[in-house]
Amino acid sequence: MKVTYDPEVDVVRIVFSNAPVEESDEDKPGVIMDYDREGNLVGMEILDASKRMENPRSVEYAVAG
Repeated sequence: MKVTYDPEVDVVRIVFSNAPVEESDEDKPGVIMDYDREGNLVGMEILDASKRMENPRSVEYAVAG
């Protein structure tokens, strides 16, 4: 998984897989989901991230168990 934030356009991008994006869907306003050919979620973009997140420059990662 890879998380990037581009402050120039205020977008957070989360990539779950390196599979090519076949289709994108803005299911909720400002949240774009990217899918591969089989319909698996491969990534997502959060537009206007600084308005939707507490701090888009900070990432917290935890493994449960």
